[in-house]
Amino acid sequence: MSITQDRPAYDHAAAYEAVRHIIPEVEWAMYAEDIEAIHRLKQEQDAVILAHNYMTPEVFHGVADIRGDSLALAREAQDVEAGTIVLAGVHFMAETAKLLNPAKRVLLPDLRSGCSLAESITPADIAALRAQHPGAPVVTYVNTSAAVKAASDICCTSGNAVAVIQSLGVDKVIMIPDQYLARNIAALTGVEVITHPGACEVHERFTPLDIVDIRQGHPGVTVLAHPECPPDVVAESDFAGSTADMQRYVETQRPAKVALITECSMSDNIAADHPDLEFVRPCNLCPHMKRNTLGAIRAALETGGPEIQVDPAVAEPARRAIDKMLAATPRVK
Repeated sequence: MSITQDRPAYDHAAAYEAVRHIIPEVEWAMYAEDIEAIHRLKQEQDAVILAHNYMTPEVFHGVADIRGDSLALAREAQDVEAGTIVLAGVHFMAETAKLLNPAKRVLLPDLRSGCSLAESITPADIAALRAQHPGAPVVTYVNTSAAVKAASDICCTSGNAVAVIQSLGVDKVIMIPDQYLARNIAALTGVEVITHPGACEVHERFTPLDIVDIRQGHPGVTVLAHPECPPDVVAESDFAGSTADMQRYVETQRPAKVALITECSMSDNIAADHPDLEFVRPCNLCPHMKRNTLGAIRAALETGGPEIQVDPAVAEPARRAIDKMLAATPRVK
């Protein structure tokens, strides 16, 4: 995919027609001024917007050029031709986009858009784990800072962690920082996985009782869980996978009634493409993702900031860990 300045002129009526089944007209009226301004600014600033699956519908469907999970955004960032990338997500995603596009300007609408996983670990923690487990490669979840990636051997996402670990051909790995993802992946690979006590503040709040309650209240529901959930939650579910895996499952299996055990905007965004399916919506919000409002995106394009920079001394080894991940996991169409 290549995104360039060669975009059609913004058509307000056509834009609303495309989202009317998910965004009520009264809400669209509140968003319309910002949406139109953002489309104009993208043209003027030679910019594209990369939006994570957890963005609210007015961002995800109203202004985003490229949408997906962290792996998809990392891949698509490399194909962007525009000079400016606006990352509607969290800080580590913007850093990753900058690592893969060092010559481009990368903007994050709100610098407070952090991540409990990224904040749970430092390069010093990795050094301690290496000392305790000499020779074990360090597999680092992309939900980490550039400095932590730089101290690692290879990165992974929830969508490619199994393939990454299998590509190493070893019996033991250090997998950081998400303890639940690590335990869920260990169960799938048979590889000994050394964990770190990090967790996603959204997914760790789900419990097996939540799944039981959903099934009792919605007979016949298919439950899809994110692998950042605790293993007992994954065990109660019908399928576990990244947000992209969940989307593919819905598209290919077409369950009549489905519950996505993840950040609640994910259901809103998939439901937009599947109005004939019933979505049960347990709702745990990520406060960091929700800082990417239309107003913040507009302000970033108007002011040219906040701009993400990565220390070149950190960028080179961090980029190497990401490149190894991408090499180990071919694109899924």
